[in-house]
Amino acid sequence: MNFRLILNIVGITLLFVSFFMIFPVIVSFVYRQPDGIHLITSFLITLAAGIALFSLTRQTRREDIRHREAFVIVTVTWLAMSLFGAIPYMFTAGFDSFTDAYFESMAGFTTTGASVLNDIEALPKGILFWRSMTQWIGGMGIIVLALAILPLLGTGGMQLFKAEVPEISLDKLRPRILDTAKSLWFIYVGLTVLNMLLLLFGGMNLFDACCHAFTTMATGGFSTKNASVGHFRSAYIEYVTGIFMFLAGVNYSIYFYVIKGKVSRLWQSSEFKFYLLITAMATVMVTLNLWKSSYASVEDSFRYAFFQVTSIMTTTGYATADFEKWSSFAQIMLVIAMFFGGMIGSTGGGIKQVRVLLMIKQSYREIYQLIHPRAVTIVRLNDKYLDKEVLGSIWGFVFLFLGVTAVAIACMAAVGVDMITSATTVISAVCNVGPALGEAGPADNYSSIPFAGKWILIFCMLTGRLEVYTVLILLVPRFWRR
Repeated sequence: MNFRLILNIVGITLLFVSFFMIFPVIVSFVYRQPDGIHLITSFLITLAAGIALFSLTRQTRREDIRHREAFVIVTVTWLAMSLFGAIPYMFTAGFDSFTDAYFESMAGFTTTGASVLNDIEALPKGILFWRSMTQWIGGMGIIVLALAILPLLGTGGMQLFKAEVPEISLDKLRPRILDTAKSLWFIYVGLTVLNMLLLLFGGMNLFDACCHAFTTMATGGFSTKNASVGHFRSAYIEYVTGIFMFLAGVNYSIYFYVIKGKVSRLWQSSEFKFYLLITAMATVMVTLNLWKSSYASVEDSFRYAFFQVTSIMTTTGYATADFEKWSSFAQIMLVIAMFFGGMIGSTGGGIKQVRVLLMIKQSYREIYQLIHPRAVTIVRLNDKYLDKEVLGSIWGFVFLFLGVTAVAIACMAAVGVDMITSATTVISAVCNVGPALGEAGPADNYSSIPFAGKWILIFCMLTGRLEVYTVLILLVPRFWRR
């Protein structure tokens, strides 16, 4: 294992993180907030660590990155940037311990949106801006950003790209990995700016519009308000945010082809049609369930259902209503929606729509063959035949995904958390959603979760964000043998 290479890439990443810390410093001074000096201190500490690691290992050949190094680099990088991202919180009232600060930072970078804060609006604007920015950075991935801006990583960049964003490699946008990363970030920035402009048009101030655009396109869910998006009491803002949450859950390669004029690729995508269908069906069912039982009008029922379903389905985690007060049916629908997640190649978490679609197709195929044992059946996606190896890898992923979830739920229960809270917080963390049920509902937060429980959820957030394999492979003893 080339540890010098690993530390070199971690150093580069910390330099990027320190660069982004400059923006909350500027916000703090513009609004004359008291957190400016703490943000500057955090910036200097992160910058110094990045320079030290990079300087001590600058002679490393980055093109030597192999599969093993790539998995370690990506996991350690996310752990490190969450560590240094927690430094501003350590200086801030509202975070009672290092565990709380690290939890908030990990929730930010993994775009989970789970928070330990009881009063978000009491935080200085610089810290609020940093919370939102961590999610925006984590939405597309810090490694992808490094690839887009710096060609330093050489040919080894492909291994890092696959380890951090394994699904996008299924449909490369351009022949060079550097161009692919640039294309992804160009689309990401463009959608973020458009979202911000529409929120400004709806009456949000510049600060709130920028923060909410960051966390919407990242499917993160951190808000600058205690009541989340519901604070603004604006149907326009809710619909705009709901639409952009849905857009954030779409595979970014589709946007690339649409920009190139190949709009037909949108409707040729079986996954997109499935994603649209599932979102529509869940919205309609929850709307009908809420009508009369929770809201008097169809429009109110639809608006609240559409927002909550889209927020949970895309794993954003915003809220405009306390859905713990809804019927059991509506709550179960939202918990199920957590597993579906966004499309593969999007900023959304969860199992991903295409995997669910292929599992349904494969299950139907098995039932059909029981009825017609001699029939030759195939599974297709976008008119392409899928071999058994691809389908087998999907079932393997889902087994590990659900396995991690089951073990984590048992561990949460073992540290004294009640059953509803244990189950829903773990599902929410692994799927990178944020709000759950029980003690961590949409009107509550994670501050009441015990110390050990928070670290279990931190592991779940990281594992879910890096698509399970990248983290779990490091726990296999054989991985570390020569």
